[in-house]
Amino acid sequence: MPSVKFLRTSNLVKSFGSKDVLKGVDLALSEGGTTAIVGPSGSGKTTLLRLIAGFENPDSGTIELNNRMVAGDAWIPAHKREIGYVAQDGALFPHLSVAQNVAFGLGPAWKIAGRKANARRVAELLDMVSLESDMGERRPHEISGGQQQRVALARALARKPKLMLLDEPFSALDAGLRVATRKAVADVLHAAEITTILVTHDQGEALSFADQVAVMRGGTLAQTGTPFAVYTRPADLDTAEFLGDAVMLDAQLQGSLATCSLGGIPVRHAMIQGAVRLMLRPEQIRIVADGNIKGTVVDTVFFGPETTVRIRLAPVPSIAGGGEIITIRHWNAAMARPGMELRLRVVGEGVVFPAE
Repeated sequence: MPSVKFLRTSNLVKSFGSKDVLKGVDLALSEGGTTAIVGPSGSGKTTLLRLIAGFENPDSGTIELNNRMVAGDAWIPAHKREIGYVAQDGALFPHLSVAQNVAFGLGPAWKIAGRKANARRVAELLDMVSLESDMGERRPHEISGGQQQRVALARALARKPKLMLLDEPFSALDAGLRVATRKAVADVLHAAEITTILVTHDQGEALSFADQVAVMRGGTLAQTGTPFAVYTRPADLDTAEFLGDAVMLDAQLQGSLATCSLGGIPVRHAMIQGAVRLMLRPEQIRIVADGNIKGTVVDTVFFGPETTVRIRLAPVPSIAGGGEIITIRHWNAAMARPGMELRLRVVGEGVVFPAE
């Protein structure tokens, strides 16, 4: 992606009454890129989105969009920022048809273009989000939740925005529909080359949807990077545990090798030595026939394509370790039944944090 940043927020601060919601947020997006802002409820992610949209004014700090100051030293109202916005519930007008909802997004242009031109544009927008044009005659309550979100996206696309903001647009959908709708929306935005920000509390959604992930916690950005980087090399323990399941073990780090009850685990760019907390992702621990690590299955939970397996590690006299219970995932439930002794192997590198 281009190195010139399309959107840049600098030291954004926002409070509501006595509550500090944003505490100096710096975020940069490249043009055409997709960023997911992920964090727990109350972390400030929706407030950040509303400031970028122009629905709120920051207490301090600046927002630059496409080389133009839109908040801070200058103020550009929301309707002049060339931004599309899709809310969690779609916010469709129930008394209007699908076509009328989409046409509403055209703004003043519909009065100038004429009825036939507007109808063609609405049909184009519905086709863009993979909806049949004859669906335009239906009301929102007559279509599915996933279709409603596509209509909301078509309406947001009507004014050809430079930046699209998605505020948890898939959270109300059931699991299967959520995945399909998310992919459809991502494909549309990618094809249109629209810079996009997705706000979500769903870690898997953030990692799969975006090419940049920004992790928010307590009104600040704890870490920003590619999905692979933030997942495999989290900046701190809280980020590590928020972004997915983590196996945490006490270890002794010497050089770039952490010794624990899973053996010697290589660690990249370690800034500390001695007693540490070692993090591995569950998928890094494999059940094998000839592994040097032993453990006994405590219990399992079957999820269909995979099984969650809790294993008590065997004692390791040489390091006075072992006995910890770790949780991994395995594809074959028959290979990991309660009471079975397993052999394990670790693949890849670990991440270390200061010992607690």
